[in-house]
Amino acid sequence: MRKLIALRSGAVAAALLAVLALAGAPVRAQDYPNRPITLIVPFPPGGSTTIVGRIIAEKMGDVLGQQIIVDNRGGAAGTIGTRQAAQSAPDGYTILLGYSGTLSVAPSFYPQVGYDVRKDFAPIGRIGAAPSTLTVHPSFPAKTFAEFIAYAKANPGKVNYGTAGVGSLNHIAGEYLAVKTGISITHVPYKGSGPVLNDLLGGHIPAAFAPVPTVQANVQGGNLRMLAVTSLKRSSLLPDVPTVAETVPGYEAVLRYGLLAPAGTARPIIERLNAALRSALTTDEVRQKLAFEGAEPSASTPEEYAADVDREESQWSQLIASAGIKAQ
Repeated sequence: MRKLIALRSGAVAAALLAVLALAGAPVRAQDYPNRPITLIVPFPPGGSTTIVGRIIAEKMGDVLGQQIIVDNRGGAAGTIGTRQAAQSAPDGYTILLGYSGTLSVAPSFYPQVGYDVRKDFAPIGRIGAAPSTLTVHPSFPAKTFAEFIAYAKANPGKVNYGTAGVGSLNHIAGEYLAVKTGISITHVPYKGSGPVLNDLLGGHIPAAFAPVPTVQANVQGGNLRMLAVTSLKRSSLLPDVPTVAETVPGYEAVLRYGLLAPAGTARPIIERLNAALRSALTTDEVRQKLAFEGAEPSASTPEEYAADVDREESQWSQLIASAGIKAQ
């Protein structure tokens, strides 16, 4: 009898604790945040990803009434910091700046990234998208994107294009163009956008897939010629530059930025962060700063951003497998 009473008492106590825990959860979410938040940017300081992170962190911090501290954790093409974010406590005080390379390309490109995008993260929302460009040296015979395709078809394997590295989204953009059009172009990887720009300006490579900020000043100065952007629709930042899709229907290869939290983060916290992100993206200050980095703001729900990540991961994993792209 005593044993039965003890068991019943233990069950009642456990049930009471569970009820108290559930009752306390909304209160904790409602009080969130009550201390600074860490935003992991999985790259070294100085690049566009860090700049985008700082722009968003500053304005979201104002909205939330708490500082958001940018923590750069670079290495292995962004996969180290992304993995650390996935392993963080799901309490809303560690969030991640995600982008297409780490979320949609790296899981297929690297054999062991240490995270599963679909299982290990709770998407918060999309920040925006940055198209890449196909830019050529002025001496290149093609004056338009259609002429570029025609020239590449007439000279299979003889057109080199530079990118910031093997497995970068710009590399994927080139491979995707080859698949969609049937052309054969040769990838020349560099260690960063700076060396690509130097060799493109010097005429050592005839073409490059490169971010807008990398080439825009030299395009405006007449030192380079921008043939197309890789977004599905023309960029409001470059309304006179045609898209690849205008010649190759359905082509799109853009860099999407967004915020994510570790899986298991309470839904009220996700919604609070999403609301703060949306508020930040409506300000002229944030929109102008993002535009300077070549990105167009594009707020979303958590579900819409999750769908973006899922679609891109499926698309690029299939391309990587079919093209036989491997890490070097």
